[in-house]
Amino acid sequence: MLKFLGIRDFVIVDSLELDFAAGFTALTGETGAGKSILIDALSLALGERGDAAMVRTGCERAEISAEFDTGGLPQLAAWLREQELEGDEGVLLLRRVLDAGGRSRGFINGRSATMQQLREAGEHLLDIHGQHAHQSLLRPDAQRELLDSYAGQAREAAAVGELFRGWQALHRRRVQLEQNAEAVAAERELLQFQRRELESLNFNAQEWGELQAEHARLSHAASLLETAQMGVDVLSEADTACLAQLNLLLVRLREGVAFDAALQDTLAMLESAQNELQEAVYALRHYQERLDADPQKLAGQEQRIAAVVDAARKYRVLPEQLPEALQDIVGRLAELGGDADLAQLAQQEQVARDKYLAAAQKLGVVRKKTADKLSQEITASMQTLAMAGGSFAVVLTPLAEGNAHGLEAVEFRVATNPGTQPQGLAKVVSGGELSRISLAIQVAASQAATVPTLIFDEVDSGIGGRVAEIVGNLLKQLGQRHQVMCVTHLPQVAAAAGAQWQVSKAVHDGVTLSSIRVLKPAERVEEIARMLGGVKITETTRKHAAEMLGVAA
Repeated sequence: MLKFLGIRDFVIVDSLELDFAAGFTALTGETGAGKSILIDALSLALGERGDAAMVRTGCERAEISAEFDTGGLPQLAAWLREQELEGDEGVLLLRRVLDAGGRSRGFINGRSATMQQLREAGEHLLDIHGQHAHQSLLRPDAQRELLDSYAGQAREAAAVGELFRGWQALHRRRVQLEQNAEAVAAERELLQFQRRELESLNFNAQEWGELQAEHARLSHAASLLETAQMGVDVLSEADTACLAQLNLLLVRLREGVAFDAALQDTLAMLESAQNELQEAVYALRHYQERLDADPQKLAGQEQRIAAVVDAARKYRVLPEQLPEALQDIVGRLAELGGDADLAQLAQQEQVARDKYLAAAQKLGVVRKKTADKLSQEITASMQTLAMAGGSFAVVLTPLAEGNAHGLEAVEFRVATNPGTQPQGLAKVVSGGELSRISLAIQVAASQAATVPTLIFDEVDSGIGGRVAEIVGNLLKQLGQRHQVMCVTHLPQVAAAAGAQWQVSKAVHDGVTLSSIRVLKPAERVEEIARMLGGVKITETTRKHAAEMLGVAA
């Protein structure tokens, strides 16, 4: 239930704070006073589109704040937890800021929120019925959605749509495979050959690096052996080998150290060099022993490299990318499937179709039962709304194959006079009749509403007299189950309300401002009298207004 609404610098409102109560509240005031501003502001807080023109002239930003009592709304509480937007238990705070540049920001319980999140929260909180709601009711999809909402089947209808789309996706895929069966079979055969070819190559990227290094070593084995032998000769085995010459020098230096210690450092360095050269000789001999100069092994390596290079050229990739090419082929084969996959797909399609039909048939049964109930209820309301003898019918027309909305089309038909054939709402000529039928539909649908707050914005236009009194009573009865607010210009409707607010506007320092105030009992008499009598209010008009309030009470 809406508890509080704060409005600042919005259109022609500078600052307004309103506390709300349960029951039926009427908002009245002269034409142009801004009665619908409150509803516009509330809609903005609930995520409706806004623009810079809504910011009061000369101000930097408009700000709307709303507080709701959410006790008894477990689905909303669960949604808030899911979105991580919880606040105090049983309380929901919404805030919308719109600046003069058109930038908009939304908040839920003090946390930044998207417009979509504001709208989703609003779906749990209130319904707004505008004065042009009958225009949307002319659309078949709006009629179907209203019937499903009245039946409490909105989620079931959405589930039917998801099942239908899933079934159709499988159907399209199967048909496509069947139509392209020959081309698919040819592509599959080629891919299977390519997979076998690359799998038989048994190649991986790591092997390529090792293969190239091994081939380079084997192909230069003779040269490497020659180089190693030359090193051994130069260092150790030739007649003038380095080690032999160095050993002679070391003998002379050791003798010289005995006579001059200054040669000691030189001796130490050359002794170290002798050790290093000897180690180099050992290393070269060991290298000669382990170096493989097998021509057959080299030929095998060259054949392997040639096979890899040929495959890479064939598949137009680098050699190290051949494993990725194989994975792409395997993936494409999985996408194409096989004959067994086509049969499996057909089976999946049948299962999906059966699930859709079961859900759609179940929905259709509820729709049929609810259509009869709604037809009777609205027909009964029409008898009291100056359409005696008229009738209303929710007609369900079977669809051969069904669609995303079920196995039947929904159409609202009405006969406004006795003995006439019911016609679609779009064929109702009288705007007044259409408005009254729309009101009857909205009231009937609202009685089944799960949201706690219902707002009607001049839905009573085009009616008056006894019918207006009946409309007031309908809204009053609705106020026993919901928090109901109605913007109205009819005294009969306003008199039926438990509380009445007056909307007025005045010019202050050259600026037009709108304001709202709660009327006391005596002030209500004056306002109802104004609505009855116009510019000049007489005592007779006041007595009539007081009588209307007394009867309504």
